[in-house]
Amino acid sequence: MSTPLVVSGAVASLAMAGAGGWLVYTSATDRRLRQGARPPRRHGANRVRDLLRVAPLRIRPKSGIGPVSAGRVVPTEVLAAVIVVAVAGGILAWILFGGVLPALFAAGFAGTFPVAGYRRRQQSRLDSALEEWPRILEEIRLRTGSLGRSIPQSLFEAGGRAPDQWRPVFEAAEREWLLTVDFARTVAIIKEGLADATADAVCETLLMAHDIGGTDLDAKLADLIEDRTTDVQNRRDAASRLAGVRFARRFVLLVPLGMAVAGLTIGSGRQSYESPTGQLAVVAALASVAACWWWSGRLMRFPSAARVFR
Repeated sequence: MSTPLVVSGAVASLAMAGAGGWLVYTSATDRRLRQGARPPRRHGANRVRDLLRVAPLRIRPKSGIGPVSAGRVVPTEVLAAVIVVAVAGGILAWILFGGVLPALFAAGFAGTFPVAGYRRRQQSRLDSALEEWPRILEEIRLRTGSLGRSIPQSLFEAGGRAPDQWRPVFEAAEREWLLTVDFARTVAIIKEGLADATADAVCETLLMAHDIGGTDLDAKLADLIEDRTTDVQNRRDAASRLAGVRFARRFVLLVPLGMAVAGLTIGSGRQSYESPTGQLAVVAALASVAACWWWSGRLMRFPSAARVFR
């Protein structure tokens, strides 16, 4: 059997092994997120959260009630996925280019994929939850207007049907209200727990209506509902338009990889990669691919609303 065929088979095997490991990791992580896994007790967990830039919805009410968390990070799973994918990427680069430097660079680049994938899934879960704001606001409007309920009661009843990752926050806020009957401290818990510009606006609107009173709460909630509905629709339209761009972005990785495999069958093949000049050229090419991948990801990132009432 010729050398190019052997190398091609090894590359295909590593690619399938890496894809299988990635699928196992994503399945395990999503399952732990849905079940509300117990947070680790190591200090490294905070560093991982900072690295992933995930808002874990961790709050500690001022009344002394214990912290409420949702969407926790599982550092061991993330670290294991980073190691597996980085090793697979390094071995693949070593098989293709026969050098330590390209293998190390490829391992470092590949190790960022699990972190980016986790952040993307968390952002997707957050975006799905944010789409529920128009419904929650409409329910609050209905209860305070047609049903004549109080503002705190309407807020807690609507929060009971909020997305799963938000319910612990509303439950902690309701306990705070029952203990202190202080609506300002109650909405502060919701603002801290949800950490969202829409939550800030809703809480400030309800707080002002509760403290000052008046008959214009229905109109203010109607304006908020219209604004949130428009924002959700705009984000959906932007996501559909970016679908083709996200698909094309993957060719930033697939096309250079295919060209590298094809280069093994031309001329001296791997011997050209193993020369000092070839090693420098390979590292430069990998660096350009990583830079294009990172920059394209920044261009496709949706802007987040500023928290004015933080």
